[in-house]
Amino acid sequence: MMTPGRLEVGLVGTAPELAIMGLALAGAGHFPWTITEPAPADRERVVSLLRGVSIQSPAEVVAATQLIIIGAGEGETVAEIVESLAESWRPGQIVLHTSAEFGIGVLEAATRKGAIPLAIHPVLTFTGTSLDLHRMKDAYFAVTAPSVALPIAQALVVELGGEPFVLDEDDRAAYADAIATVAEFSRAIVDQSTFRLQEIGVEHPGAVLRALAHSAVEEALRASSDGAIDPIGRWLDETSSDDED
Repeated sequence: MMTPGRLEVGLVGTAPELAIMGLALAGAGHFPWTITEPAPADRERVVSLLRGVSIQSPAEVVAATQLIIIGAGEGETVAEIVESLAESWRPGQIVLHTSAEFGIGVLEAATRKGAIPLAIHPVLTFTGTSLDLHRMKDAYFAVTAPSVALPIAQALVVELGGEPFVLDEDDRAAYADAIATVAEFSRAIVDQSTFRLQEIGVEHPGAVLRALAHSAVEEALRASSDGAIDPIGRWLDETSSDDED
């Protein structure tokens, strides 16, 4: 696997993972020194994480850097950000977005100008704090890129501390749906359970459920690690057995 050279990194957007990925790349020897304006609520945190970083306009970030990471936050889309910079991209730049749902097609405006498109999504829920740096070391990253650029994408993921796996462009939507299901249902189930415990007077219900939740998820992941289990079929079998009893 090739190792990319040391790159000047620009961060465009307000997604919480941007500062963390910039910080991780700095630890690998790259130079994340320019970003666009963070969301107001996140500004102090981002500037604190990326000390000495310069805040510039999106066009200035693109003009000054070799690797541009796009993370669309609330009210933003990758497509809108890329199209708004259509005249700023230049040949040889690496343009990377972090959206789960899209592959490299959404980077077409940059690709037309000769930029190298990468779609790299960390399979992780980000807090936007340094805690995420440790979590990334156990995380997988979905990578979509032209075949000639796959080694670059995979090497960047390794430098971020993660494990890359290749995902076809046409499979990104299904992938996004799968990971959203895990995140949303996990949160909803925990919220429901903690609420019910609170109703019966259990103090610190989150702490009470922590070991159970972690062990239950770990066991489910272990049991389905080879992807051979049909969860719907298993649930129907179990339901049928209960009905018979």
